[in-house]
Amino acid sequence: MASVISWLKRKLFLTASAEKTRVVRPTKGKYLGFTFWKGSDGWKCRPHDDSKKRLKEKIRSVTVRRKAAAIPLAVTFTRINQIMRGWINYYRIGAMSMWLKETFGPWMRHRVRVVILKQWKHRGTIFTNLWKLNGRISHPFPKSYVFAQSMTHCGWYRLGNNEVVNMILNPHILSLKRKDRPGLVDPWKYYSCA
Repeated sequence: MASVISWLKRKLFLTASAEKTRVVRPTKGKYLGFTFWKGSDGWKCRPHDDSKKRLKEKIRSVTVRRKAAAIPLAVTFTRINQIMRGWINYYRIGAMSMWLKETFGPWMRHRVRVVILKQWKHRGTIFTNLWKLNGRISHPFPKSYVFAQSMTHCGWYRLGNNEVVNMILNPHILSLKRKDRPGLVDPWKYYSCA
């Protein structure tokens, strides 16, 4: 520690704060929200687990069912998009493609689907809206199957994760812009394209 502080002062003319400075292994440390790992082609960075946790907490606060169901979807989608774009733009240099694609993206869309179902409120309305959207997917479900899945008496979170709801309210449908409502940003696509 003493040698690092001395080197910073002599070579870079930087004064290290004794309270904030510590010497740790790169894989155990956190710097500006990043942590580091060694791949086959050298050292790389990725968002620290704490940073990912804070992102999930922000999305969770926007998609709290009782609050989000009482406001227009346009407001919820806009806020989620702002949070996602800001977070991904900051952490873009880090490796997070698989986490966004397989863990975070599906989790976020599930919470959004639950809010949508809660806004539709009644099982009859849920069936009507799902049946209208059913024609937009490449392999539509039979009407009887959509009806059966809509009328199930399971809770909102389970309903939001059944096969019919997952396939009909898919990332493509959620990303479509409607009147004043923006499309929902797909975190993995946004990270990959930009």
